[in-house]
Amino acid sequence: MFNKVLIANRGEIASRVIRACRELDIPTVAIYSEADSTSLYVKKADEAYMVGPGPVEGYLNIHRIIDLATRIGVDAIHPGYGFLSENPRFPLLCERRGITFIGPSSRAIASMGNKVMARQMMKKAGIPVLPGTDGPVKDTEEALEWAERIGYPVMVKAAGGGGGRGLRIARDPKELENALETARKESRAAFGVSDVFLEKYIENPHHIEFQILADKHGNIVHLGERDCSIQRRHQKLVEIAPSLILDENLRRTMGEAAVEAARVVDYTNAGTVEFLVDSKKNFYFLEMNTRIQVEHPVTEEITGIDLVKKQIEIAAGKPLDFGQEDVRRFGYAMQCRINAEDPKHGFLPNSGKITAYYSPGGIGVRIDGTVYRDYIIPPHYDSLIVKLIVTGSTWDETVRRMSRSLDEFVIRGVKTTIPFLRNMMNDEDFRCGNFDTGYIDRKPELLQYYEYGEPTDIVAAISAAIAADYGF
Repeated sequence: MFNKVLIANRGEIASRVIRACRELDIPTVAIYSEADSTSLYVKKADEAYMVGPGPVEGYLNIHRIIDLATRIGVDAIHPGYGFLSENPRFPLLCERRGITFIGPSSRAIASMGNKVMARQMMKKAGIPVLPGTDGPVKDTEEALEWAERIGYPVMVKAAGGGGGRGLRIARDPKELENALETARKESRAAFGVSDVFLEKYIENPHHIEFQILADKHGNIVHLGERDCSIQRRHQKLVEIAPSLILDENLRRTMGEAAVEAARVVDYTNAGTVEFLVDSKKNFYFLEMNTRIQVEHPVTEEITGIDLVKKQIEIAAGKPLDFGQEDVRRFGYAMQCRINAEDPKHGFLPNSGKITAYYSPGGIGVRIDGTVYRDYIIPPHYDSLIVKLIVTGSTWDETVRRMSRSLDEFVIRGVKTTIPFLRNMMNDEDFRCGNFDTGYIDRKPELLQYYEYGEPTDIVAAISAAIAADYGF
């Protein structure tokens, strides 16, 4: 096992990796920007070093991070998610300096990071892909010709994209011209290249992803699926495991396709193979994420397998200690992303100081986060501030437990997605499993809620009554 692990990330994923390392008796090193100097993960690590006064630059400076790791005797680096986690240069430079990268190979990251190359490889392997272009489109004329061939609506997608960036939908030629220009600009700004390609757009599919683990000895297993269909602007808000729409035959077929996708690229470590499933239960390869996912806790909760610990063990050369037939599921799990956003105004990010914080608890409740009262949410990063994960023996129990937990959750000082998510848990369609990627767009009533300070704020009223009764 490793002597010391550096976490090249921040926030809740840094804390998550620190917990796994502590259970494996591995000392940890945190890196932080000046803006993150008061973050909890910095205090939890055995060592911590500031990598730059700027809020983002230090987390993206490969050479500075690797130089630091070499200087302080680190023999492994965990990239978390985001930042450098899917940069193929990072594992390559780690290897050259004798440091183990806790993740897949540079080649696997590069091949799956290029969405066009990934499509071609999956198609060759016999895994279903959406009808689309064989490579990046050269110009508007070629794009219009392909759109006519595929049939509208179509998706314009960044070849090096992900996370909903560089992705636009076009329903006619005029929209396609605008979508091409916008997607290219976004792609260039986010990924450094402006290449885009076209795929057939499926109306309101389910977004289903399979978690895979692959060791260095040729063993590959999947740990079942997550339904990530609840999205806004192609970014996930709620994740569920297992999916309510898959029967055992479809689950087995998609799981086998996910394992084959990993085998095709000679994949090692943890990864996620994402699919779209249409209304007729046809499935299509979407992309492969070559890192740990934000939503990994729901898989952990229903399988009992610690994915981050498995990442570390695989990177250290240990074989998987179970096979596909040993993977079992227990009940249901759901994760709600608590974001510092204003749902009533287009989910606009909202930074500032947290003036009150009280998290829920009880059986089947897990909190992954690092914020606290008086913590100042900086404006420089993703708006995710805490993940609320609940489990239950049935779907109904899981929804009721999440509803109760959201009712208990108090975060003041910034606007969050909590009241929006409360409404969702009480929506009859959601409770019955009637949702897909178009669910939020069809439910404007979910935005009808009272905010802190209004007469219906029961939590605040009860807290004030208790304080008055006890003389606090």
